[in-house]
Amino acid sequence: MQSVTVFNEGLLAFLQASPTPYHAVKNMQQQLKEKGFSLLNEGEAWDLHPGSSYMVTRNGSSIIAWTMPEQDQALEDGIRLVGAHTDSPCLKVKPQPELSRYGYIQLGVEVYGGVLLNPWFDRDLSLAGKVTYRTVDGRLTSHLIDMQRAVAVIPSLAIHLDREVNQSKSVNAQRDLPPILWQFNDDPEKFDVRNWLKDYLEQDEGVTSIDQVLDFDLCFYDTQKAALIGMNEDFIASARLDNLLSCYVAMQSLIEAPLPGSMMICTDHEEVGSASTCGAEGPFLNDVLARMFPGTETRTRVISQSLLISADNAHGIHPNYPDKHDANHGPILNKGPVIKINNNQRYATTSDSSAVLRQLAIHAEVPVQAFVVRSDMACGSTIGPITATRTGIPTVDVGVPTFAMHSIRELAGAKDAWYLYKILSRFYVQRPYVV
Repeated sequence: MQSVTVFNEGLLAFLQASPTPYHAVKNMQQQLKEKGFSLLNEGEAWDLHPGSSYMVTRNGSSIIAWTMPEQDQALEDGIRLVGAHTDSPCLKVKPQPELSRYGYIQLGVEVYGGVLLNPWFDRDLSLAGKVTYRTVDGRLTSHLIDMQRAVAVIPSLAIHLDREVNQSKSVNAQRDLPPILWQFNDDPEKFDVRNWLKDYLEQDEGVTSIDQVLDFDLCFYDTQKAALIGMNEDFIASARLDNLLSCYVAMQSLIEAPLPGSMMICTDHEEVGSASTCGAEGPFLNDVLARMFPGTETRTRVISQSLLISADNAHGIHPNYPDKHDANHGPILNKGPVIKINNNQRYATTSDSSAVLRQLAIHAEVPVQAFVVRSDMACGSTIGPITATRTGIPTVDVGVPTFAMHSIRELAGAKDAWYLYKILSRFYVQRPYVV
């Protein structure tokens, strides 16, 4: 088991190296490969052997990894799954984004997910994602890019021109958000984002044989590095804590204990409902389970004995806004992961699955907390209810308490990711996990 210091160092590095779901999956794939997980291709036949570890990706933005159990073992104990999501709210570049106004080149952006927009102003922004191009010999191929340095900014309007800004600041996503990239000296009509990306790939990435950039999936992100902050370094501050923190914890727990029957699922598009080929509402997990356990009766019996821990960040009680929480359910940072409960099924936790999580926490000597949204407020959701509905696997929703969720920079406790790691590591090795 890693120490909290070593664990957080790895977490910060992972957050910094994963500005998009594509980069997150690539980084997880590399770490899993180093630990002996073999990459499978969905388009090829699979020859799965008990005790061997595998992984498979879809769309380059979702990944499932597992260690294959013996069928008799799976029928008796089920499989132990941890689920998270790879995407985070952000600003994505539109397909025809070119804007030239008053001497400035800007890119039009689309809001992805429930973005807290105000913190995006006056930040040093970079650009990352996937670029798809045609080679000179006619093949289609893709390349991940991460410009890393600050290439854009969304300047605020000066207070002198908006005297009421501190009383009410509303953001018009179409008008207010296009970032400024540079001033132009030549004819602005000549600027084409695809030609610009082609030049970038050739000059900065060393990619050759590009005939034409055809399309892209790019997003802006804050260049400020993930860091431990506070007088005593009590907190982790970073973009994409929701939910790359959970992805990293799940991966490290799986690597720590790659025992037969252990599985990790990290899927894309949770922030927009998970309804995609590689999202939790899509067929990805069921497709993998069907190939692991081809017989319907066998698969149904295995699922009945299984458990999914859906790991997604929770809302910590904010000391400036305590009235936004139920008084008895206000999670505190660094006081342990949070079991998330909603009787209207926005979370998939049941009393039985919650009891299992609490027992794991007792054995791992980790504190846990509980969250229920105020009765007069709407509740968010996770991949937990979606996956439980799609597969029939009993599920518990859990996550580390967080401030400023969906902001460009979120805040979590420096101990809580490690606490969750201890629980998930225990989950993967403890069998059977019953009360």
